[in-house]
Amino acid sequence: MRIATTLTVTLFTLAGLLAASPAARADCNNLLDYQSRRLHSEQTLDLCSHARGKVLLVVNTASQCGFTPQFKGLESLYQRYRDDGFTVVGFPSDDFRQEYADEQKTASVCFINYGVTFPMMSASAVTGANANTLFRALAEKAGPPRWNFHKYLIGRDGTVIAAFPSSEKPLGGALETQIRAALEAPAP
Repeated sequence: MRIATTLTVTLFTLAGLLAASPAARADCNNLLDYQSRRLHSEQTLDLCSHARGKVLLVVNTASQCGFTPQFKGLESLYQRYRDDGFTVVGFPSDDFRQEYADEQKTASVCFINYGVTFPMMSASAVTGANANTLFRALAEKAGPPRWNFHKYLIGRDGTVIAAFPSSEKPLGGALETQIRAALEAPAP
């Protein structure tokens, strides 16, 4: 039994090392080479694996903001286009002083109040020197978020297509039009 347990642990360790190796991640665009803990969870999301070959919408969120009801529209976008190769990832942040310090409260707003099923990450900075590495890279490509619910649309090839201000509603406008266009574009 001890040999079987040791062998199992060794295989899992080897699989983890192979997954993290440069060869295994060679097809990952540098922008998407990012991992973060999921909101109110011990699980980690590997953005490269999650978004590989998909059109991705990255949004910085806050639970106590006038734009918080956009969660409903973001969830509708996700449900409408996910089978076509679209995903949304939310990044709660208190950079604009409108996010709870208590992760459970943030999770409650997202998952219970708004029924969010797309991945939400643990709270992190999205602006300035303390911004997480994804948002630092996004700021270099398309400018930093100026407020909560700033949206970055990323193509299947991992390049930033466009950035949208907080005021851009998820449904029925330029954002949804760009998402449809990105989904219809030939895969790289």
